[in-house]
Amino acid sequence: MKRKIITTADGSKTIHIEEWNEQYHSKHGAIQEANHVFIKNGLHHFYSEQCHLESVTLSLSKCSRKVVSESVENISILEIGFGTGLNAFITCLEAEKLKTQINYVGVEAYPVSSEEIAAFNYADLISKEKETIFNKLHEISWEKKHSLSNYFSLTKRKQFFEDINDIEKYNLIYFDAFGARVQPELWTEDIFKIMFAALKPKGVLVTYSAKGSVRRAMQSVGFTVERLEGPPGKREMLRGTKHSVK
Repeated sequence: MKRKIITTADGSKTIHIEEWNEQYHSKHGAIQEANHVFIKNGLHHFYSEQCHLESVTLSLSKCSRKVVSESVENISILEIGFGTGLNAFITCLEAEKLKTQINYVGVEAYPVSSEEIAAFNYADLISKEKETIFNKLHEISWEKKHSLSNYFSLTKRKQFFEDINDIEKYNLIYFDAFGARVQPELWTEDIFKIMFAALKPKGVLVTYSAKGSVRRAMQSVGFTVERLEGPPGKREMLRGTKHSVK
């Protein structure tokens, strides 16, 4: 399939697949979408919820407080669709701001090319001094855990989403697959069963999608689903929480 680099509305680059008329990130702003969907409504939401949980358990035993505190100090994230590395890059920078250790796993079946990576301008727009970190995201080897900063480690797995078999390993899932319009097989109950199983109790999944069929698939496997305000160019997005075991 023919691919080309395009500039989105906020000035950041992404990949456009002409045959599908589909982009890796929103044409209304790649960085804006990443910040809104995955950082604000994913990472920051989970972090603040855990901080709130910690504050209401102050009257509990020291052991109980320690367990809650560790859940904030250590966050495990699974990204479905590592793609350009934009979501991982922003999350790495946020880990340093929050002083929170993040263990990040990015799953991607078809890694982007070195020529495409060279065209991305995310570091120029976000933090030029952190450009070496963005480059390392793509330079490090696959299938091995690498420490990229004092607060961020990354494992890249070349894998099809349906082959994921992690059980209760992650606090947060960034579900950033290609849209259901072009790849409906990635937005089914079977896929969301895998996601539900991969999350720890109280874990959260966020996605840019707001399709009714996606929401129903998530609910059917056990997620409690919220419809939230979407990023620029989208009215809504979805967030699911694992409140129960199904």
